[in-house]
Amino acid sequence: MYLAHFGITEHPFRITPVTEFFFSGANRGEILEALIYSICEVEGIVKVSGEVGSGKTMLCRMLLEKLPENVESVYLANPSLSREEMLYAIADGLGITTTGERVGVIMSMIQTKLEEMANEGKRVVVLVDEAHAMPLDTLEELRLLYNLQVGSSKLLQIVLFGQPELNAKLDQPNMRQLKDRIVHHFNMQPLSRSILENYLMFRMRAAGYRGPNIFSSSAVKLIADASKGLMRRTNILADKALLAAFVEDTYYIKDHHVRTALRDSELEPAHPPARKATLVAGVVIILLLVFGLVTWWMLQQQTDSTAPLNPSNKNSSDIRRTEQNPFAVTNISAVVAAPVTAQQTNSENAPTATAETNQLPVENTQTKPAAPTPKLEQVASANEATPPPKKSIPTASSAALVKNILFEQRMAAGKQLIKQKSAVASIQLFYNESINAERIERFLSRADKLGKLHEIYLLTVKFGSKDGLRVLYGAYPSVDAARKATNALPKRYREAFATSIHIF
Repeated sequence: MYLAHFGITEHPFRITPVTEFFFSGANRGEILEALIYSICEVEGIVKVSGEVGSGKTMLCRMLLEKLPENVESVYLANPSLSREEMLYAIADGLGITTTGERVGVIMSMIQTKLEEMANEGKRVVVLVDEAHAMPLDTLEELRLLYNLQVGSSKLLQIVLFGQPELNAKLDQPNMRQLKDRIVHHFNMQPLSRSILENYLMFRMRAAGYRGPNIFSSSAVKLIADASKGLMRRTNILADKALLAAFVEDTYYIKDHHVRTALRDSELEPAHPPARKATLVAGVVIILLLVFGLVTWWMLQQQTDSTAPLNPSNKNSSDIRRTEQNPFAVTNISAVVAAPVTAQQTNSENAPTATAETNQLPVENTQTKPAAPTPKLEQVASANEATPPPKKSIPTASSAALVKNILFEQRMAAGKQLIKQKSAVASIQLFYNESINAERIERFLSRADKLGKLHEIYLLTVKFGSKDGLRVLYGAYPSVDAARKATNALPKRYREAFATSIHIF
């Protein structure tokens, strides 16, 4: 839609891996060269890890193109294979006919084929994409394949590409033999803000753009904060920002174009604008002032209503002192207590009141007749004049509990899902490296309006020393079922999120 507007020949920020758009910055080029060297010269399994959308699949595609001619490759794009299915896939990749053969025979045929290729001076490498989703039995079968050798030379090289969950799998005790055979570890780092600006213009140039830099510094900052340096998120935001600029008929991408893309993608900058924090602080101060004024008014009303109840009572010394100096009340709890009852106005309480107010002279009650006891109607009238205690103003924390009710509900649903162990996999919509309950509550509210709230599960996860959050969709009995269900996601989720398969 906007190609002619910006003078480009193809979409620069497509999320499908296209090797012409491979960006060698942020250690991608170094990892590619190291992988080629490891496959051609070094024995041992190689592991490449990175977060969702960090560019692992693009790197894998580039590796397939850059390998020397003497290296034969087998690419496993679907990792959710049983050990038997994986053997069939590798045999097929090597050109071996496996129709009707047993697994044991296929294993022998693979070894024979590898020995033939080694005698011809060829090396064979198996590239496993999304290896974090591979079952443990299949990973163990890969290790057994790696053990194949002729003389002192290994017949097969293996490269595993996966999310950080792959590291957790390899840390399990039954995976230690495979982990010990990994000789090189490469980590795909997120793009820093300075590198991200170069990345954006690199993609534009690769698409045919020949003009000056079109991304303002504020726009780059917003994209960097919201994407956390992940390429797929960066591509989604940049693409939508270009569309927003096209609609506005401008050629320069500013921060408000990126904000439009953020709203459309249900993403937020990592650091909210300072004016939001100022607004929240102002609201808190106003609430505190209102609470203070209400409390003062209640004290005044209680004092005024108790003064005329029984002037002849011994408690009148306290009343006179209050009239002279309202702020000299000794016992504040007595002032804000419930309305005075008939029993409390009885003269039997006089000695107690006198003991508490020794600073004032006490009249000799024996020489004077006792004051008449107030009638019940008078007491009731006095009680009606005393306003009931007002309800306390809700604190910010209690308001948050009410406000984030959907968040708490889906957190509980996630915990219950893990306890039941009835599902093998789910679809990860996105994750946060911190827990922002208010933001997730807004997302859940929109999911509720779509009728999809019951499909959303929230799981806590550790990112180093920080507590983060995974947002999952659906619960499925197998990885393959979860992968198929990805195509049936609501259109809004398919367009907004770079989904992946999460294995419990």
